[in-house]
Amino acid sequence: MSDYKGEDEILGKAYDAKLMKRLLGYVKPYKRFVIFAILMNIIVAALGPIRPYLTKIAVDDYIANSDYSGLLIISLALFGSLIFQAVIQYFLTYFTQYLGQKTLYDLRTQIFNHIQKLALKFFDRTPIGRLVTRATNDVEALGELFSSGIVMVFSDIFIIFWILGFMFFMDFNLSLVTLSVLPVLIYGTFLFRRKARESYRDVRLHLARLNSYMQEHVTGMSVVQIFNKENDELKKFAAINSDYRQVNIKSIFYYAVFYPSVELLSSLAIGLIIWYGGGEIIQGTLTIGVLFAFIQYTEMFFRPIRDLSEKYNIMQTAMASSERVFKLLDNQTMIRNPENPVKLENVKGKIEFKNVWFAYNNDDYVLKDISFSINPGERIAIVGHTGAGKTSIINILTRFYDINKGEILLDGVNIEKIDKRDLRKYISMVLQDVFLFSGDIKSNINLNDETINEERVIEAARMVGADKFIADLPQNYKEEVKERGATLSVGQKQLISFARALAYNPKILILDEATSSIDTETEMLIKQAIEKLLVGRTAIVIAHRLSTIQNADKIIVLHKGEIRETGNHQQLLAKKGIYYKLYQLQYKDQEILAS
Repeated sequence: MSDYKGEDEILGKAYDAKLMKRLLGYVKPYKRFVIFAILMNIIVAALGPIRPYLTKIAVDDYIANSDYSGLLIISLALFGSLIFQAVIQYFLTYFTQYLGQKTLYDLRTQIFNHIQKLALKFFDRTPIGRLVTRATNDVEALGELFSSGIVMVFSDIFIIFWILGFMFFMDFNLSLVTLSVLPVLIYGTFLFRRKARESYRDVRLHLARLNSYMQEHVTGMSVVQIFNKENDELKKFAAINSDYRQVNIKSIFYYAVFYPSVELLSSLAIGLIIWYGGGEIIQGTLTIGVLFAFIQYTEMFFRPIRDLSEKYNIMQTAMASSERVFKLLDNQTMIRNPENPVKLENVKGKIEFKNVWFAYNNDDYVLKDISFSINPGERIAIVGHTGAGKTSIINILTRFYDINKGEILLDGVNIEKIDKRDLRKYISMVLQDVFLFSGDIKSNINLNDETINEERVIEAARMVGADKFIADLPQNYKEEVKERGATLSVGQKQLISFARALAYNPKILILDEATSSIDTETEMLIKQAIEKLLVGRTAIVIAHRLSTIQNADKIIVLHKGEIRETGNHQQLLAKKGIYYKLYQLQYKDQEILAS
């Protein structure tokens, strides 16, 4: 949990040139939209400041001279500028949001594609919630940068330049008086930025704690409820939630001080304009129209400054999010494909392990000097105590992990010289913990593979005996499957998993504790199906129930990562070794249950 929080608390720099360069790479394919948006920004930025200048003309040239026709023309010009600005603003908003959504789509697709390529070793130490956050929350934070930050920041800058240009063009001295409050504003903005940054870090830290606690306790809700810990956990959550509330209130305080301060400085600038400009009017060196225009410009000038402060927060959030996203994308924990893979043709299914050593962590070996062979069409079983290394053999055969030493051969070819997808195409696996996807029964059997038609799905279900319970479902093979198959029993999910494996017609079939969660009646159905379906296929069966593997051609007994015994059921019983002890223990357990 601490690792999860640690990475989510990355704050990084408010602006990082290297990160920004990478982010702009996602905008590059749409640079014509960016250029178009910037050009529209220049126009929009000019349309706002031009109105006070038109007001100045209306007052000095037409109202002062009682020129009604001229006043009508200038009024229409003002109205026309508003309409034109609204139209341009529409297209600007549309294109910037379009740009943002296109870049988000590309980034999310890249993240998902990258995650699928990562080795299982990565997922062993990475919380799922973190990966989901990367593809959702962090990408959304970048979306604000793409749609509201990178392009729209030009609008604020251009507005400031246009305002300054008009102001200095009309009256240089009055412009200097108006801008006299800028040093105080710059200092206040700098102070606000530093405090807001500290506050942002605290909010992220407490939000990470809140998310982590929430995720952990929702996942373990059954444990919380069975031990009546709801009230205790609620108190802990309330304390974490309270801390999060407090840091948010602290964050709001800085905003509550900064924005009124900007308004105060704006009002002060207007007061200075009225004081100095009024004196100039009395002396006859300034017109009323210029004074009106400067008051409007002052009100307009401070608005983009406030917006730029908001853009700073967007930038800060985006930099932190991009750092986390790129850290994921830069992770290269992958099972590498060979540069020139050997193409498999007419696979027989002969498997050989030659002096294989394997460790999940450094030199802490879970498999030590493992050597055995399986002939095409042969059925072997692997047994042993929990932690003996049974599942690890399956993990390295399918190249979910790479071995440290030795060789694994398929039809005489080292599997490290075979493309992963080509290798796994010939292997189907049924695990103890069945995973079903949201969808329907059919899609969970063929996994949306169009080459596996409905007839083949139905045949696979029939061969494992799953067709009986599927026929009783209201929609049969189109029956909706909830997340992780919540509406199905453990036995039904296991049968679907069997049908899924068989629908792909594998050369090698792996059953990893596949019948451990099934009732006796369902187990008998699967036993009958297995006897028919393993004909012509190489099979590896891992089982705690020794009764399910008595007909195996060969049984390998693992103990602390080493092969201790090999033989068939009768041969191993005769040795009276580890297998014999395991069998005796299970036999006694069955007698106790029967009595």
